[in-house]
Amino acid sequence: MSLAGISLLIIAIAFAFIAIFVVKTLKAASSTMTSVSQTLEKVEGQMQGITTESESLLKKTNHIASDIETKTKTLDGLMDALGNVGTTVGHVNQSIQGVSESVAHASHERDEKVTNALRWGDAAIELYLKWKRKKVQ
Repeated sequence: MSLAGISLLIIAIAFAFIAIFVVKTLKAASSTMTSVSQTLEKVEGQMQGITTESESLLKKTNHIASDIETKTKTLDGLMDALGNVGTTVGHVNQSIQGVSESVAHASHERDEKVTNALRWGDAAIELYLKWKRKKVQ
């Protein structure tokens, strides 16, 4: 065999080794790509589940917000009613205060009348006692 033949044989063997290593590398890459593909399919399925759950959660949140808004409007009416009750109680308090002042004034006037009546009564009793003493003497 000549030098050219040996060179061709070495080149052929080197090419065969390169081809074998390329095939092994491509098989490993293919296996890795299959694994990545399966992982991405799982991730996609999980993302669809998360999306569905997120949509459901968003709908529930919107429903709760609507319910809270409705209840808040109901409470607004209640607060207005309580404000009116407070105003009414204030008017009642003013009326009671006016009646109380009237009663106090009337009581004061009657106290003066009772005091005057007692004075006149004392004076009348003293006059009667003086008259009776004069009559007895």
